[in-house]
Amino acid sequence: MKINYPLLEARFIDRPNRFLTRVEYNGTIVESHLPDPGRLKELLKPGARILIKEETGEHRKTSFSTQAVYDGNILISLNTLLPNQFTGYLLNEKKIDFLNDWDIYKKEPVYGNHRFDFHLKRGSKSLFLEVKSVTLVENAIAKFPDAVTDRGRRHVELLGSMAEEGISTMVLFVIQRHDAKLFQPQWKRDPKFGHALYNAWKKGLGVRVIHMKMTLDNIHYLGEIPFELNPQS
Repeated sequence: MKINYPLLEARFIDRPNRFLTRVEYNGTIVESHLPDPGRLKELLKPGARILIKEETGEHRKTSFSTQAVYDGNILISLNTLLPNQFTGYLLNEKKIDFLNDWDIYKKEPVYGNHRFDFHLKRGSKSLFLEVKSVTLVENAIAKFPDAVTDRGRRHVELLGSMAEEGISTMVLFVIQRHDAKLFQPQWKRDPKFGHALYNAWKKGLGVRVIHMKMTLDNIHYLGEIPFELNPQS
């Protein structure tokens, strides 16, 4: 998937709040909106190389948004909207093997009190698909979440209940980097989510994990990687 806007290199200084970074760009300190409210302490360290995007709009509070960060030579997307956009692109292009016979019927469908990412159709059959963004990798193991997520836990609990009722559901973890070999829940940081995901999977929730490689002008789909959900605590 092409990136149709220039990415500008800057240096991370600090993070005044969850949605704001201060960066050095062209010798000047500027504020840049951060789309990812996650913890990100393993990635956003003072002096880290980051990529920002120039933004326009009269109601914006900042003129830039923080799009990606380098971890060594690995470029990691920090745009939480990108996994949904990328998944939509892959679905339309029939690039995901295990979903290539499904079509997008509706984006952001509502079920009960929850909104999911995609409602897919295959003939008369339906599939509710929730996409989760993953940025944390430790020793080649991708982990989610990087901070406690009550919303994410409620999502997988409902998806598990729906599966138990005979409704097809799936959670798709999109790893926004290319150095992971395996996916696991982040048991130490959010055991409640880990247990909720495991229990939902046992009830019939589909769980799949894909990863990608980001460059300055493209997002490359790298396919599926395995997962391990058995509780560790």
